[in-house]
Amino acid sequence: MKARKTQYRRNSWLNAGFLVLIALSLIVALVLAHSLIEKYVENEFNTRKIDVLEETLKAYNDFFQNRVPEISFYQGYLDSASAVKYADTVLRKYAFVSRLIFYDTEISNHPVNNAFRVYNFSIAPRAVYQFRRAIPADSILLFKNAGTANISVKGMDEFNKMAVKFSAYIESADTIIIPSSADYVSTFYNVTHNRITFMNIPREEDVRIFKDLMFKELRRSPVFEQDIISFWLNPERLQIRNTHKELYQEISIKPLVYDSLDTNPEFLSTDLPLSGAFADYKLYFSSSRSFLKKEIYRRFIPVAFVILLIYAMLIFLAYLIYRNLNINSRMFKLQYDFINNLTHEFKTPVSVIKIAGNNIKSASSLSEGERFHYGKILDQEADKLNDLMNKLLSFTQIENQSINIKRERIEFEQFLQKLINGYRLKYPDFNIGYKIQKLEFFDTDPVLLASIFQNLIDNAYKYSLPGKKKLDIDVFTEKGNAIFRFTDQGIGIPKEETQNVFKKFYRIQNQYNQQGSVGLGLAFCKELINFMNGEIRLKSKEGVGSEFSVILPL
Repeated sequence: MKARKTQYRRNSWLNAGFLVLIALSLIVALVLAHSLIEKYVENEFNTRKIDVLEETLKAYNDFFQNRVPEISFYQGYLDSASAVKYADTVLRKYAFVSRLIFYDTEISNHPVNNAFRVYNFSIAPRAVYQFRRAIPADSILLFKNAGTANISVKGMDEFNKMAVKFSAYIESADTIIIPSSADYVSTFYNVTHNRITFMNIPREEDVRIFKDLMFKELRRSPVFEQDIISFWLNPERLQIRNTHKELYQEISIKPLVYDSLDTNPEFLSTDLPLSGAFADYKLYFSSSRSFLKKEIYRRFIPVAFVILLIYAMLIFLAYLIYRNLNINSRMFKLQYDFINNLTHEFKTPVSVIKIAGNNIKSASSLSEGERFHYGKILDQEADKLNDLMNKLLSFTQIENQSINIKRERIEFEQFLQKLINGYRLKYPDFNIGYKIQKLEFFDTDPVLLASIFQNLIDNAYKYSLPGKKKLDIDVFTEKGNAIFRFTDQGIGIPKEETQNVFKKFYRIQNQYNQQGSVGLGLAFCKELINFMNGEIRLKSKEGVGSEFSVILPL
């Protein structure tokens, strides 16, 4: 019949399944994170283009809202010299403005050459100037109204559009109600393909005068000045501000009808129409997938690091749980072995005592030799039981700190000789030698010190083969400490077990340690030595022997 296993059941398949599940969930988490970030970057590729558009058109909006209406600050008196200065500042600051046409305009109620006339209201260019970068001096003046000279229809086209709008505004103007900003924009601005034309806004009293000139029969009026400037714009000279260089590899300005013929799936593209005078154009964005992968991985790496950190913590927690279960399993086994061995340790002397008692009880008479023999047996077995009980009780007292050190001055050679003599009587085949140097007296608890010596001497005898039961005890001082060195020629301790032998209930599993031990001897020694503010060291070689060094402060 097989012995029943008395330990926690270990399921290797369950552990392997848990690790596989963790690995698979980690892979799934990383794949999902990468996929979500990839979708997020592609979504940003389609939405962040608005930021680029706003930054690219910032200069145009500043030009349209601030610099274009600036001529109104001159109150309608912008001459050719001030027009040159104004044009120069605009051309230097705004690269997308390619040319300015300045119409030095006059308004009256009498017929004028090249005038646009409604009722009695005449509006005509007195002179037309053009300004652009590096223009020859003889090309600035395009037209000057002198005599019967005429300007071409093409040259007057933009002027006539503004004249029509301005005349309609004067015709319907209500001098009591202040016009809204929308009225001003619709009247004094003309925004067409790559062109903005602006007429400076007259004062309220000028509007009333112009209305009278239009509808009343007045004598020949003086000439009133009004300025019109037409700006020719080049959208290709807009400075593209790529505020998201991580998303857009290339950005260009294309006609609104432009459609790329490149159908390569490795490239992503999107567009966004421009506004105002550039409404016929659009910003065209394109990026290769390999370019976007850099941004995807840049965002994925910290996310992956966090995921790995979380899983590392989970694995660490799982390891702690596993280690705790493993420790509990080992403790369960140690306690089980301890109970078995302790039972055996108690049972053997009890059985011997019972047998000796029965023999004494059943004998009709005992000779002197028999009486002495049975008495010796009872005495030895009782000592074993007493020693075992004392060891358990002392161990508990030390752990609970309920024992006190009772220091006495002992004459050390006498103390050691007494111990050795007892062992020589008990084990005649045990060869014990000692050597004491510079330690005549020692202040310590003799009972606790004797317990340490007894445990180490017992181990030396127990774990030595017949014919090699030899122990050398060296006593000396070093750096304010008393050193007690126990060197035997026993079976030795494997290197990997040297740290375990001092643990409670721990027993090395070998042929020499099947019975007769509860795993408390060396653990008891270590606790005693720690309690006495000392330390114990071990050097051992399997098959050669062991060396225990006890270090206690003087």
